[in-house]
Amino acid sequence: MSTDLVVIKGGKDGLRVQLDEQAEWPAVLDALRAHLSQGGAFLQGAKLLLDVGLRQVSEQELEDALALMRGHGLRPDSVASLTREGRQAARAAGLNSRALARTNEATAQTAEQAVCMRRTVRSGQIIRHPGDITIIGDVNAGGEIIAGGSVIVWGRVRGVVHAGAMGDSSAVICALELTPTQLRIADRIARSPEGGGQRFPEIAHIVGEHILVEVWHTFRR
Repeated sequence: MSTDLVVIKGGKDGLRVQLDEQAEWPAVLDALRAHLSQGGAFLQGAKLLLDVGLRQVSEQELEDALALMRGHGLRPDSVASLTREGRQAARAAGLNSRALARTNEATAQTAEQAVCMRRTVRSGQIIRHPGDITIIGDVNAGGEIIAGGSVIVWGRVRGVVHAGAMGDSSAVICALELTPTQLRIADRIARSPEGGGQRFPEIAHIVGEHILVEVWHTFRR
């Protein structure tokens, strides 16, 4: 099964779930189910736009997709469709319908996918964002960051960081001091070694089936 049939991106107004326009519908639903299962707590309560593009989605097909997303805690708000059938199905489901084209969107989406915060993430606080997150400050024990993309911390990490929360195994976690309670990238999990970590910048990324932590300046793509 290929998860490439579904693309989930973040923006200032919530998530955008873009479905493949040509693949068989059961395969698209399977790919959507896989993405949502990987997203976990990151997706809970998120408002989203469902983009079906040129797919002539029926009312039943749309309802199946909406039920799947609601079952994972998402809040579908509107449907973007370039076909009359898609817009009719959206209205039948009680959602707003938008006739949005996909051209010239890449630059705007990239700008919306990253966020930079100057703050300390304290115990009990959770920061969530669909794209990349940069924190200028520390992530204390008991604090948590969940990102759809990569996470860069210009400070100490002693809490929990989950990068690639929607299944992006190419995401990385970087910090000036990486001594976390737990690191997660996509569906891989790692914990800080006994006795604590190093006191210099490091980067965590997936190699094979495991999360590898390297000294920042030795990291190579």
